[in-house]
Amino acid sequence: MMQGPGLSQDQLTLSGIGARWAAWAGLIGLVGWIACAVLAPSAGVERFFRSYLVAFVYGLSLALGALFFILITHLTRAGWSVVLRRVAESVAMAILPLGLLAILIFVGRHELYIWARPDAVAADPHLAHKAGYLNSSFFALRLLLYFAIWGAMVLFFRGRSLRQDRDGAPGLTLAMERFAAPGMILFALTVTFAAFDLIMALYPLWYSTIFGVYYFAGAAVAIFSLLVVLTTLVQRSGRLIGVVTAEHFHDLGKLMFAFVVFWAYIAFSQYMLIWYASIPEETGWYLVRQSGPWAGLSLFLLFGHFVFPFLLLMSRHPKRRHAVLVAAACWLLFIHWFDLFWLIMPELSPDRSPFHLLDLAAMLAVIGTIGAFVF
Repeated sequence: MMQGPGLSQDQLTLSGIGARWAAWAGLIGLVGWIACAVLAPSAGVERFFRSYLVAFVYGLSLALGALFFILITHLTRAGWSVVLRRVAESVAMAILPLGLLAILIFVGRHELYIWARPDAVAADPHLAHKAGYLNSSFFALRLLLYFAIWGAMVLFFRGRSLRQDRDGAPGLTLAMERFAAPGMILFALTVTFAAFDLIMALYPLWYSTIFGVYYFAGAAVAIFSLLVVLTTLVQRSGRLIGVVTAEHFHDLGKLMFAFVVFWAYIAFSQYMLIWYASIPEETGWYLVRQSGPWAGLSLFLLFGHFVFPFLLLMSRHPKRRHAVLVAAACWLLFIHWFDLFWLIMPELSPDRSPFHLLDLAAMLAVIGTIGAFVF
């Protein structure tokens, strides 16, 4: 949709505050990288790369969630979303620095992925059977393809959106709407396989065909939550006041609630089907998460990612109370990080306390780096 009458480019952009936010983000990123350098030697190389992977897929989920928001609103011609579009486009631009940060994932593939170790592949016939897909060269090629597709889509929509601010040409809107449908198909395919490659491939003997949808559901919860938080911060800086209204925040709250339920549905479907089938190499993945310290953390995820936000956001009134909605958004952003941590860490530390300062340091490094780029 076009930006509409009465809305200036200055109202719809982050100009004037972006430089300040970028400076703070850069400082946070620098502190995070320094902390990683200090903590990694004592924690171990594999622990560092696991923490980095959690932070990386978290930042990637925010950028992909923003790209989904752009695609779906153009696909459905959702006029209400126009005033939120610039914030989503800024977050989606994080795809570009994340493409560079993905190099570190490839560098650490031997510490992260057992299929990247030639000795392990030679000793395990199951890994050898999957070597046609799970090998370093093809892994690198797939990562390059994913980020090339995502980056091209982000630059396409961002470029035409900025041009439309200058000349208001309706043809730009039509071009974005036409591309939204094939773009959504490309998005679905690439996000699904990226989730397989980055997270599910940590456990090559376990698989779930719905895993990509699970990752997408968490990303959707996160982006609608992030839009609430960022738009609130933008308004406190003097932008979007009177443009983004209580109705917009209410709509974002409804989307948060909807995707909390969707995430729970996908999570339960995956768990129920795998546990009911009772195939050892599949149920073993859940067994680790139901044993030792992870049993309590799994219950925390259940209540924190579904029960609590479901009860909080079910009513209309919390979604109309701005402070409550922002608090719920911040909680969901945290619990989404914990969900990714729960996916990646258990096999590394099944019998001991799983948290480490490296987790915080890696998160600061990744989020600070991409924040310095997008603002």
